[in-house]
Amino acid sequence: MDVLVLGGGPDSERQVSLWSSQGVADALKGLGTYRVRYEVIGRLTQAELSGLPGDVIFPVLHGGWGEGGGLQDLLERDGRAYVGCRPQAARLAMDKLATKAAAWRVDVRTQEAAVFNAADEGCPFEAPVVVKPVHEGSSVGVHFVRSPGEWAGVRERVMSEQREHPGRVHMIERAVLGGRELTVGMLDGKVLAPIEIIPKVAFYDFEAKYTSDDTKYVVEPELPAGVKQAIQGAAKQMWDALGARHLARVDFLLDKQGTPWLLEVNTMPGFTGHSLMPMAAKHAGLSYADLAAKLVELAVRDHQHPAARKAAV
Repeated sequence: MDVLVLGGGPDSERQVSLWSSQGVADALKGLGTYRVRYEVIGRLTQAELSGLPGDVIFPVLHGGWGEGGGLQDLLERDGRAYVGCRPQAARLAMDKLATKAAAWRVDVRTQEAAVFNAADEGCPFEAPVVVKPVHEGSSVGVHFVRSPGEWAGVRERVMSEQREHPGRVHMIERAVLGGRELTVGMLDGKVLAPIEIIPKVAFYDFEAKYTSDDTKYVVEPELPAGVKQAIQGAAKQMWDALGARHLARVDFLLDKQGTPWLLEVNTMPGFTGHSLMPMAAKHAGLSYADLAAKLVELAVRDHQHPAARKAAV
């Protein structure tokens, strides 16, 4: 079987995609089971995608186009088996406000949020709040307002970013400060063990996620009674509500009172040396290479069996 691994893309998370996709390609090659072709891409056209050989496509891209529906539209029209969510689910999960709306529908706790509008001089919520792009990941463009006096400065910085990135939409969300960051992986609808992220810095930013060796990760951390069940149950609810397929990672913040709050859902989690999805899979008995191969198998299964494919919509 020929597997086409795609990496890169036009989004701000391109470098993370390059690390992740190279890791997936190397792992699949190492198994000796597949013929693997690795392609670094930008914003592909339909014709360019059609010209790339492969029986199964494994798109390891992160960001608004690569993970948020644009590439998935091309993959759907291409007609070959591919790893990951179908277009509608990809769009919903990449849109943090749409994800919150889905969470509210199924009674999963998530903090209040609103669209940032530069015309509004005041903040719609009392501090602390966080301002972040609606369609970005990897902590790109995140700003905290810890006290009312910080709002004006953050507002100016966000307005500047929007001028630099026309079309970028930001949201304002009530912030949970001083809590614990937890994540739950999902593999083919099955809930994996929770992982706690303990960075040495106050905010789990890009460097802490991908380049720092100071961040500590604890699989199956000690949690207050009922929290593990709550976040695993919420992760499955979000998987179903969004119509996710094959894999996802669902992120939570646990406040000081022990209440978990949904942050976001990632439909193509990282596959770097610091990434959490491979870590959770390893705890479940799947090596990095086993996980990559499992995802290829799931793509083939759902492509060959229309009933399974329909159920994943």
